[in-house]
Amino acid sequence: MQYSTYIFDSFSVSDTLRFGRAFADALPEQAAVALHGTLGAGKTLLVQGMASELDIDPQIVTSPTFVICNEYIGRKTLIHADVYRLNDSDDFLAIGGDEWFQSHAITLIEWAEKIDDCLPLNLYSVSISQCSESARQIVLKSPCEEVTDAVSSTLKAS
Repeated sequence: MQYSTYIFDSFSVSDTLRFGRAFADALPEQAAVALHGTLGAGKTLLVQGMASELDIDPQIVTSPTFVICNEYIGRKTLIHADVYRLNDSDDFLAIGGDEWFQSHAITLIEWAEKIDDCLPLNLYSVSISQCSESARQIVLKSPCEEVTDAVSSTLKAS
């Protein structure tokens, strides 16, 4: 599968939130997204921006590290999972994680590489790299060029 890539330089919390809003607006209702980034890179902040765009109170969005999965319902449903605490794909399947990809939700997975063999082929990927205390580079890899183009257009217009 050929992927389209968009790179966004975030220089503040508000930039990362803006990226999240643009991304949520561009994604189809049923999408799977692998989130990559070190602790403190801004993954949960990006999800808060997505929630805001989908009429979900961003203040209720928290990291799912210790609960494995949080689900938020708005204009679109967001499932935010962190599979770090799972041993492998068998654990993921045992908790019904594969059903998330069949739902009409945007499913965001942290530590997705632990369950590579369970991930859908049309997976979106967002990698956040911390460049300084406040600056981040966000790299979106999309199986759908229309999504990448929509995110780019929205961010350039705002």
